[in-house]
Amino acid sequence: MTTVMGICRSFHDRALARFFHCFPCLSDPARRSSWGLKVTLVMLHLIFVGILFVFDGDLIETTKKEPCYVFDVMRAVNETNVICQKSSMASKQPASSQNGSLNVVIEGSQSGRNFQGSNPSSWTKLVMDMYPPGTSIRSCTCSYCNVEQPPRAKHCHDCDKCVLQFDHHCLWLGSCVGQDNHCKFWWYICEETALCLWTGILYIMYLKANISRAWWKDAIMILLLIALSIVIIFLLLLLLFHSYLVLTNQTTYELVRCRRIPYLRRIPERVYPFSKGICRNLYNFCCVRSSIYSLEPLPSSQELEEKARPYTCLDILACRCC
Repeated sequence: MTTVMGICRSFHDRALARFFHCFPCLSDPARRSSWGLKVTLVMLHLIFVGILFVFDGDLIETTKKEPCYVFDVMRAVNETNVICQKSSMASKQPASSQNGSLNVVIEGSQSGRNFQGSNPSSWTKLVMDMYPPGTSIRSCTCSYCNVEQPPRAKHCHDCDKCVLQFDHHCLWLGSCVGQDNHCKFWWYICEETALCLWTGILYIMYLKANISRAWWKDAIMILLLIALSIVIIFLLLLLLFHSYLVLTNQTTYELVRCRRIPYLRRIPERVYPFSKGICRNLYNFCCVRSSIYSLEPLPSSQELEEKARPYTCLDILACRCC
């Protein structure tokens, strides 16, 4: 028995010595304890998250936030209209907001009403009221989906759907960026930029502390740092660009293709037709509930003249830009 235990102990010591020879960083008990704690924390995260994904099969679908599609809003408006008409005919009274309530906010001074199910109009009439009088219904009907598009909507050929406040189709996320997920896209870019900046700082600190080591290690780190710097520059420019869009209430599609969009051709340069001021633009972008569909009509000629008027000192004191 003693001989067997001695053989096992000797085999264990040889295996440990070989392991420490292959991984000398773990020969120190303090470093070994630190690495063990790090591995344990990572495994705990993997276990907790893995169990959550195993038991909640719809978690991926619910966390993958999609933009607002025109077809979904149109169907909801028409269904609410039918429900309210039936309720009104049955009770001979205007239907209450409990019957087919729908949160569709139509902004702007032309409409300025909250569409919550009390005597709602059909989708076609709702869309046509957002355009100037005399606009042909054919000019605002999508040739692919055959639905009436409100202002700022566009058909995405990758998703094969019309998107409210279409910004662009993100290949990295695999979905469109538009109303209801543009804010999350901005925060995604912000977090990626912060992560890359933090990683770049760690690279620089490593090179400053270990510049006298083997040249090939430094060369690899320098090449990685150069690639990371290019990514950081791209992310910073993208973050600044989308921050500018948020502050002026624009989309990438509207800014790039403004001369190809019929209702934006008459807009003078450096005039933001859908801007409501910096503060309100930020509030609508960050704080408006995702359960509300926001539809913005085209501004009137008087509103465009007001927006095109240059700022004066009194305007700045009166916070006209906000």
